Amino acid sequence: MLHNVGMTRRSFLGATSTAAAFLGLGLVGCGGEKKPQEVTANTNATIAIANAYKTKNFHPSNTSSALACGTNWHVVEGLYGFDYRDYSIHKELAAEDEPTKVDDTTFEIALRKDAKFSDGTPVTADDVVKSFERCTAEGNIYIPMLAPIASIEKKNDTTVTVKTAYPFSLLKQRLAIVRIVPASMDDETLTTKPIGSGPWAYDKVDGEVQVTAKPNEHYNGSFKAGAGMMQWDVQVDATARKTAFSEGTDMIMESVPAEDVEGIKSAGAKVDTVQGFGLVFMMMNATKAPFDNVKVRQACRYALDVDKIISNTFSGQAAALSSYLPENHANFHKAATVYTHDVDKAKALLAEAGYTPGKITLSTTDADFVVSMSAQVQQDLEALGFKVEIQKNQSSAMYSAIDQDPQSYDIVLAPGDPSCFGNDPDLLMSWFYGNNTWTQKRTQWADDPKCKELQELMAKAVTKEGSEQQDIWNQCFDIIAEYAPLYPVVHKQVNTAYYEDKIADFKGIGTTGVYTVGAKAK
Repeated sequence: MLHNVGMTRRSFLGATSTAAAFLGLGLVGCGGEKKPQEVTANTNATIAIANAYKTKNFHPSNTSSALACGTNWHVVEGLYGFDYRDYSIHKELAAEDEPTKVDDTTFEIALRKDAKFSDGTPVTADDVVKSFERCTAEGNIYIPMLAPIASIEKKNDTTVTVKTAYPFSLLKQRLAIVRIVPASMDDETLTTKPIGSGPWAYDKVDGEVQVTAKPNEHYNGSFKAGAGMMQWDVQVDATARKTAFSEGTDMIMESVPAEDVEGIKSAGAKVDTVQGFGLVFMMMNATKAPFDNVKVRQACRYALDVDKIISNTFSGQAAALSSYLPENHANFHKAATVYTHDVDKAKALLAEAGYTPGKITLSTTDADFVVSMSAQVQQDLEALGFKVEIQKNQSSAMYSAIDQDPQSYDIVLAPGDPSCFGNDPDLLMSWFYGNNTWTQKRTQWADDPKCKELQELMAKAVTKEGSEQQDIWNQCFDIIAEYAPLYPVVHKQVNTAYYEDKIADFKGIGTTGVYTVGAKAK
């Protein structure tokens, strides 16, 4: 039997009214299996995608890469999976739509009959157990999200028994995080070229240039591959991405810059714009002066001219913050602290902190929209007296350096989007504020009494329902806004372009990645 151990949070979201998600992220579904439409796929065609992110880590049990998560959706199944177009949940490797309930905290799940990995080996209960073990290994960033699942054990070769820490209505949604890979496969191989039981199988994997996949000849589920080949072209630079799409090299373009939307539409392509949770955040080290002083952190937030950022970088396609959640989220609560552009207040907070601004480094990822808005952030911070040097780096390299030496950075500006794993409030908070890498190694906030108070409130909230639960979550939102060294600057809308004459049954989604499961090349 496998157990989640060493966690401060023993529970997650229970049976609550929060199953309703916000506009753009869709509804957390609980219905039956999604049925593919009857569209004939062109097996001679390639579904080619211009992707906005790169990575070297495709490990299905620990990656947080937008590229890897997006490609793995097609290759590696869970017991259940999301349709990211509306966040409905459907069976993948599970044989039935619903787990068999033994008691309030015990469930049995049989595997799809004759399910095989792309190498032809059968999927067994041992693979499920081992995959859960990988996902909950010490230090894994998935641990807080999987806290409701106390254990997974083998009942027989084709059935697993799942025990939850408490009665829990969103079991299928959390199980969707656990992607099933062969128990015999080593971690190095899983990182570079994993195999799964999904409709696609990786062919060549280079997360900095191109990833290709071919149909999995052993797949016997409901979502057959919709083309003869799938190709993800890594184009971090927006201009290169647009060029590849405009010239027809790619039929789908991820993360279309707002200023390019109308031009792409006028050229004959379809652009889906979806409001999501995806954010750009500002992160500061809670143990490094001067950012160990909450007033300095607040001053840096009041300094930001967010309206100008939204106008200049996102052409209006983003929302300013009045809480951790966007205003159209079903559980939105306006935080007690709302950051507006107020230079005088920011300077007053610095004076109260007894700090005279000096030279600092603004570390950013190389995402185009982050690079674009970094100049405004630099200008806004320098208006307080800071001397700001911008250092741009690939996301994985930046975080690797921070994880090795958390005192090596001052301020980080970066994108984040845990909604690729789900969209209920507890999950969205747990990603950045759970007892994990973010609080332990990056913000260094884990030992702060306010962080511990927040985690205790989150653990309490998931045992409640209705207004009582919402009241506790509101306290969480207030703490995050006032004290957290990591807090969103904007919530982004997501633009995805595609050629309707080249692909059917496809829609853009409100999170990072491109979801083409069920789509067909024409």
